[in-house]
Parts: sequence; C-alpha cells; structure tokens
Amino acid sequence: MAKGIVRFYVERCKACELCVNFCPKDILRLDDDVINAQGYHPVSVTVMEDCTGCGICAMMCPDCVIEVERM
Repeated sequence: MAKGIVRFYVERCKACELCVNFCPKDILRLDDDVINAQGYHPVSVTVMEDCTGCGICAMMCPDCVIEVERM
C-alpha cells in the first residue's frame, strides 16, 4: 500500500531527471508518451503503490514541479 501520493505540475517540468535519479524506490520516469508546452517529456510515477512518501523527489526538483502528500 502506498504511503504517499505524488502529484506533478507537468507544464513546469524541464526533464532534468533529478527527481528520477534521487528516488530511493526507483519509481519515477520521464513519460515518453507526453510532451508538455515547453517541449519536454515530463516526469511520471510508474508504480504509485511503491511510493513511501519520503519527499526526496520534491526536495530535489529545482522548478517545484512535485508535491508529495503523505498518507
């Protein structure tokens, strides 16, 4: 069961992948099927149920793209 819910402001994402690289559960990926208004593939969660709600992804994001809600 998920301990956190991750939400993204996809239009702000510049695909820097800092959140992807620092996620301890390795559940974040760039979404190859979506392109935002800036022309980037934004980040997405692969398996929300594996999220621990640690918030490291949100702390690493330089553009405040990510919100983590702990459950």
